Amino acid sequence: MFLQHPLFPLIARLLMVAVFLPAGLNKVIGFEGTVGYIASVGLPLATVGAVVAIVVEVGASLALLAGFATRWAALVLAVFTLAASVFFHNYWAMPADQQFVQQLLFFKNVGLVGGLIALAVAGAGAWSLDARRGDA
Repeated sequence: MFLQHPLFPLIARLLMVAVFLPAGLNKVIGFEGTVGYIASVGLPLATVGAVVAIVVEVGASLALLAGFATRWAALVLAVFTLAASVFFHNYWAMPADQQFVQQLLFFKNVGLVGGLIALAVAGAGAWSLDARRGDA
């Protein structure tokens, strides 16, 4: 069947990488701003949080790119994205005039979580390091 072509899992992985890798690299480049943003929402240990965010976004993105430990990388990104959405896109706690964009971002992230879970279930596909190890 056409949709079972090995290109599709690769495309899914690349599209997820396109979301998370630039975000992680931007956090490296603007590290102090990232720390400040995390602190601005009242989270403790903002510097540690920034480092964790970078490690998760860059590390899991590179794993998805290579198709290495894809199921775990996708699950880590799913949990990270859901947690980040609750803390940084909490539209329910904002004034009405600020809710629309934050609600949109929150539910966009929920959709990403769904895609990451699907990727975790389906695996990396034939064109991956996981397939070479027998865990595609």
